[in-house]
Amino acid sequence: MTVVPVRDVTARRVLRAEWSKLGTLRSGRIALAAAAAALPAIGVIDAAGFDPAAVPEDGTVPDSRDAVAVALTGMPFAVLAVAVLGALGSAGEYGTGLIRATLTAVPRRLPVLWSKCAVYGGAVLAVAVLAAVASFLLGGLALPPEADALSLADPGVPRRLAGAGAHLALVAVIAVALGMLVRNSAGAIAVLVAALLVLPELVGLLPGGLPDAVRPYLPSSAGAAMTAAPSAPDLLGPWAGAAVLACWTAAAVAGAAVRLVRTDA
Repeated sequence: MTVVPVRDVTARRVLRAEWSKLGTLRSGRIALAAAAAALPAIGVIDAAGFDPAAVPEDGTVPDSRDAVAVALTGMPFAVLAVAVLGALGSAGEYGTGLIRATLTAVPRRLPVLWSKCAVYGGAVLAVAVLAAVASFLLGGLALPPEADALSLADPGVPRRLAGAGAHLALVAVIAVALGMLVRNSAGAIAVLVAALLVLPELVGLLPGGLPDAVRPYLPSSAGAAMTAAPSAPDLLGPWAGAAVLACWTAAAVAGAAVRLVRTDA
């Protein structure tokens, strides 16, 4: 009888397995490509029509965004794309039943969650930073002459572009965690969209000065602070925003870890 050697389950092997799954997940590749394309495509379109001297017909102040803000106009669309990516990468396994084979191969369970977060967060970080830089460079070519030009060497520009990548990476990790927690792709996406879009509106209904006090600490505002100019009103500083969004991410991952350990697939 031939004896088949059993390999130890190591963190490296679990990481490689999750990376392989990402590469073979067709819908995941589409979502990642959509996130990468959204930033430069929308950024260039917005830059081509940007007119800082135009006075809006409704009497509001002229558009005062700088070149980085214009380049990152597509961030909401990219956020939605990476949310779909993360949710499909985790909750999708529950829908297909693949999670049972995964947890049989990795009986300790938690390395699966850590590896998914690392793979999806790392992939989104790399792709999103490149997409943000591409959007900035291409958008700069499309900006009108009267717009204030910026370069990658200007203070704050690299930090804001890197912040866009970090923002999207953390959203992807939150989506992975919510997928493991809710165990349904549509449900995980709905929860994340509600947290990013609906929750700020609900906070606005609070009485007195509570909305202004609470809103900067919401996930959407914390993410916006990571890419905003230093003088942006009503937002935390970039590092404080990153810390707040990291705390939201840690809370989601902790919840997913508890459910993964305590309940069956």
